[in-house]
Amino acid sequence: MPNLAASSSSVSSADHGIRFIVPPCLVAAFVISFICYSPQVCAATKNIQPLGSATASSVDIDSPVLNSGFRYLYELDFADARAEFLSYQRQHPGDPMGKAAEAASYLYKEFDAKGIFTSKFFLNDDELLNGADGTPSQNRNKPFLHADGEARERARQILKSEPHNIHALLALTLADGMESDYDALIVKKQVASLGLMRQAEREANALLAIDPSQDDAYVALGASDYVIGCLPSYKRAFLWFGGIHGDRVRGMQEMQRAADHGHYLQPFAQILLALAYERENQPQRARELLSKLTSEFPSNKRFARELALLNTRNPGD
Repeated sequence: MPNLAASSSSVSSADHGIRFIVPPCLVAAFVISFICYSPQVCAATKNIQPLGSATASSVDIDSPVLNSGFRYLYELDFADARAEFLSYQRQHPGDPMGKAAEAASYLYKEFDAKGIFTSKFFLNDDELLNGADGTPSQNRNKPFLHADGEARERARQILKSEPHNIHALLALTLADGMESDYDALIVKKQVASLGLMRQAEREANALLAIDPSQDDAYVALGASDYVIGCLPSYKRAFLWFGGIHGDRVRGMQEMQRAADHGHYLQPFAQILLALAYERENQPQRARELLSKLTSEFPSNKRFARELALLNTRNPGD
């Protein structure tokens, strides 16, 4: 997950994990959704050797237009972000990253409007459990779903003939990771969300097998490990029988990798990790990340507000 940024809310030190509801009657369907995954990803992960792919090395993975668009996104300037992403699509109509980035602009705007990436939401289990305000039908984001679906379809078509295409795998990882966040937090389809989360994890591993420097992929891996690792033990036991494992510590280490070395998703990983550090009662590490984000994106007042709230809750730590 991801996407993925107010007031204070206390978190129990005994059990401050992310408490997704997974009723026993849905466990079978949940496990099946993990087993049935994209054949394109199977092709991408089969007999892969790290690096060395002409297709992977020939892809432009540092587009100034995409860089500019993502910067606008983290500044909460969604109109200019989308304009850059649409410009990239005109320049590179066959690259699914353009559509994936456009989808991110719609979803991040909704997350911002709903206060998803704030301590008020993220640190309160009741808030996190119930998802964003509004009914699923009221919260349905058609532009996001349309752009995300197009990104996924374009990526899958490319991977049929070019299983080492970096942008296709990155776009697929982003598309499934974003829809996982959307399902969990916006339309409250938690079982489907966890299935897509695991799908994004497979795609991230496929991408890293081709090019270990693609540190944006660690956002999907870290979110999956952290969320599943935070589930209560009896829910993790159900998932264990389907081969599903999470690790909270490893998840934070993976998010740290993206926060330190990621590219397009580095600020996204930093805000997720800052909030996770707050959940883990590590305010100083959260403060370091929020201070960095506030300095880098001064026009994003949410980062400054979260830093001020953290300092109010934990003065002198």
